[in-house]
Amino acid sequence: MQEEGEMVTPGEVLGKATELKAGKGAYIGSYRDTDIQYVFSSLTGLRRTLSPSPDSPDQRPTVEVTGHKAHGAVPEPGSVVIARVTKVMAKTASADIMCVGPKSVQEKFTGIIRQQDVRATEIDKVDMHLSFRPGDIVRALVLSLGDARAYYLSTAKNELGVVSAESAAEEEGAMSDLKSSAMVGLPMPSLLTREYKNIHYRTHCLTTCATMVPISWTEMQCPLTGQIEQRKVAKVGS
Repeated sequence: MQEEGEMVTPGEVLGKATELKAGKGAYIGSYRDTDIQYVFSSLTGLRRTLSPSPDSPDQRPTVEVTGHKAHGAVPEPGSVVIARVTKVMAKTASADIMCVGPKSVQEKFTGIIRQQDVRATEIDKVDMHLSFRPGDIVRALVLSLGDARAYYLSTAKNELGVVSAESAAEEEGAMSDLKSSAMVGLPMPSLLTREYKNIHYRTHCLTTCATMVPISWTEMQCPLTGQIEQRKVAKVGS
């Protein structure tokens, strides 16, 4: 158990909700996919415990976290976040959370999308590799804190899912062009930078700049090559 005044970080367990009340800089949530409720820190700062007043019907102490400086947005259960997919495996996809609502984060937060949280129907038929690819930008809902300070995310609503994606076909073509240029001593083409200030459906190809358009809830298409790729697509305009 932490000592009074100890430095804690976002997502760190402060104690059981049956023994503590969540004050400023703290929130209550489940831990490791169980029904047990815990109090978590929502920011980086100093932990302290406040004793209840003698006449209070609830005699649990209140735990709070006080930050020593301004800090960015922090994911909490129920928050809608924008995240970049970093790794896709058979049962899960990992992502770096970039924004909580309209606010950007200033610390590193990791999200995990599990197979059962990709969509609401036919969960057993979900193929993670046909739902997301590394580099995809997704809009997701924070479910709870998972293992190792990673947040469990869900895309199981129409308005949640991939909002920006790169075309695998264009990536492969670009890499081929880069290798060819290097072999013959031609100048290497500059890579296009990505901007996420106004998230919408698009792709930044390395050889050309095109918009990947959604053609169904499960497919997006490059308008230049006609290449169709499968994704768990978020509803436009949500």
